[in-house]
Amino acid sequence: MTKRTISRRTVMQVGAAAAATFAAPAILHAQTATLKITTWGGKWGEIMKGSVLPAFEKEHKCSVSADQAFPFVPKLQASPKKDPIYDVLHTNSNEQWKCLVEGLVEPKLDTKKVPNLADVYPYAISESIVGVSIFTSAIGLGYRTDKGLAKPTSWKDLADPKLAGMRGGYLIPVNSLGQAHLMMLGKIYGKGFQDLDAAYKALEQLKPIKLFDFTGQMEKAFLSAEVSMGVIHDSGIYRYDGQNQPIDFAIPKEGVPALEQVLSVTPGSKVKELAYAYINYMLRPDVQKQLAEGVWYSPSNKKVNLDAKYDARLFNTPEKVAQLIQMPWKWYNERKDDIDTRVARILKS
Repeated sequence: MTKRTISRRTVMQVGAAAAATFAAPAILHAQTATLKITTWGGKWGEIMKGSVLPAFEKEHKCSVSADQAFPFVPKLQASPKKDPIYDVLHTNSNEQWKCLVEGLVEPKLDTKKVPNLADVYPYAISESIVGVSIFTSAIGLGYRTDKGLAKPTSWKDLADPKLAGMRGGYLIPVNSLGQAHLMMLGKIYGKGFQDLDAAYKALEQLKPIKLFDFTGQMEKAFLSAEVSMGVIHDSGIYRYDGQNQPIDFAIPKEGVPALEQVLSVTPGSKVKELAYAYINYMLRPDVQKQLAEGVWYSPSNKKVNLDAKYDARLFNTPEKVAQLIQMPWKWYNERKDDIDTRVARILKS
């Protein structure tokens, strides 16, 4: 066996090299920021994932993780407030108010970080809104045009005895359109949205009524003629434009509740600047036009120029927007459990 002798000089050289290696600065590779959002499925989801989100990712050199698995609020509630599962929450106003009360979203957006807020209709950032409404649908009355029915002009037309068993509504405990309709009954038959006694009495007069969980079910009921007239938002009718379906949408003279598509930012988001950039992007006229015409939603940005057939029907002028009614969701949410119990008794009796 050969015996090797290591000199003191060699030891010192090796030690110096090792020390230099550990002391050298690490080469850090910048990580791509990820924005976590919620978004709807269906046609909306196809457009978002097909073009809207990829364009945002390219523009901002980031990735977007989009959750389409509704419901979103329970998942946000279960996540840590300092490290929320979402950076931007997209949902309707009733749930946004619930999240605000629980401290899960910020009440308003920083106008300096979302410049396009300067171009939205006032309703989109009113005191009735948490965050910003990027699109709106109008909740009114859909009806079959092949059943000998006159076009409805009032919410009271839904109570016509001829519609017994052929009128449609929603399961109020689970659907915000049903909840908005109930408040409208209080306004029309009583002293206002908060007149629950008048609303309950009017609801009683709508029996028998077919009730559905979601708009998709109501759409199918219209298309199959299971329902001749019912509560629905305009896009649920207009999306069948050009398909020769005998259905149409009516705007009652008392006005139409707004079904708002709202974006808000979570307080604990780690990428708030990116979250604000995303909301600003969603309010950009070209993005608004693409989605508005893709799913028949009324855009919030006043500068959106819609093609003729959309321009004729959607709520995109000050005069049309004036017909939209924003509901008192915070008030309603505080009483929801009691309302659900009362409604269940009325509709089961």
